[in-house]
Amino acid sequence: TRTVKKRKSYQPGTYRRENRRMTMKKIGILGAGAVGLTIAAQLSRVADVYAVCRPRHAEAISAQGFTRTGVWGEETIRFPCGEDLPEGDYDYLIISCKSTETRSICEEYKDRFGAAEVVSLQNGIGNEEIISEYTNHVIGGLIITGFEWRGDAAVNVSVEVGPAQFGRFPRGTDAAVEQLAKLFCAAGVNSVATERIRGELWGKALYNCSLNPLGALMEVPYGALEAPHSWTIIEEIVGEVFAVAKARDVLLSWETPEQYLTYLRDEQMPVSKAHHSSMYQDLKRGRATEIDFMNGAVVAFGRECGIATPVNKTLTNLIKFRETLPGTTRNTNNRIDSTSPEQI
Repeated sequence: TRTVKKRKSYQPGTYRRENRRMTMKKIGILGAGAVGLTIAAQLSRVADVYAVCRPRHAEAISAQGFTRTGVWGEETIRFPCGEDLPEGDYDYLIISCKSTETRSICEEYKDRFGAAEVVSLQNGIGNEEIISEYTNHVIGGLIITGFEWRGDAAVNVSVEVGPAQFGRFPRGTDAAVEQLAKLFCAAGVNSVATERIRGELWGKALYNCSLNPLGALMEVPYGALEAPHSWTIIEEIVGEVFAVAKARDVLLSWETPEQYLTYLRDEQMPVSKAHHSSMYQDLKRGRATEIDFMNGAVVAFGRECGIATPVNKTLTNLIKFRETLPGTTRNTNNRIDSTSPEQI
C-alpha cells in the first residue's frame, strides 16, 4: 500500500490575516484569457497584479470593469491589463495560455523570468517540462474549474470540481509554493499546496483524457458519457494512462484504474455533467485543440516507454482529423482567445 503525503490546505482569508504587514506581491499573468483574467481579478484583491491580454479585453475592462458570474458569485472588479508586460521584477509570473502556445510564451518572455517563480496554470501534461527549459523556478499548478466567456470583459465560472493545487515541479513544496496557495485562498480561490504536483497533473490528465475528446467528438456534455458504450471506451483510456504513468514513475492518488473510475463516476462527473468540453468548443470555433497535451501526450510518453496506447492514439487521430475537416475556419493563435470555455 502506497503512502501519499497529504496536501497542505489553507482556508480563504488566512493569508490576509496572517500577513497584514507583508509587502504586497507583484504578479504578472501571461496569455490571459478567460482563466487568466478571472484569476487576475481575484488576485487583485491581495496582490499587485497585471494581466497580459488582447486589446479588446483590456479596453472593455478599462471601460466597464471585469464581471465574474457563476459558482464563485457575481462581482465586477477593476485591475490593470494590456498587451505588454510592464517593466520591473515580478514575484510570480503565471502562464495561463493554451498548452499549444506555452513554448512561444516562454520564448517571448524568457528575458523577463529572472528570479520570478514561473507558474503553469494550464491544461494537459508537458507544460512544466517546457517551462523548465527556460527557468529553474517552476511551480506546477492545476485548476479543475470551468471558465466561460460572457463578453469581452465577462466570464462565467460554470463548475468547480476541486481546489486549485500548486507544487514545486516535479516534486516538493517550499515557502514560495505555500505563499502562492495562501494568496489564492485569500483571493477567494480554494487552493492547496502539494508535494506531488506531477502526480496531481497526471490525475487531472486522467479526467481530461477520459472526457474531453469523447465529449468533443460526440458533441455531448460530460454526463452523457456515462452511457455503457462510451464508459467502455473511458475504461480503456484510463487503463492506458495508468500503464504509462507507472512506467514513468508517476505516483497517482489511486492505486488502480478501477479506483479512479469509481472516483470519476461518483465524485467528478456529477458536478460537471452539464459541462461541454473545452475541446468541443475549440472544434466548434475552428481553433486548434490541446489534444497533443492530453491523449496525444499519453501516446508520446507511452511510445518512449514501450507502452501501447491504441485507444488514446485513435482518439488523438480522430480529433486531429476533425481539426482539418473542410469548411472549418482555423485559428491557431490560442493564447488569449475569447470565444470558448477554458480548462476542463
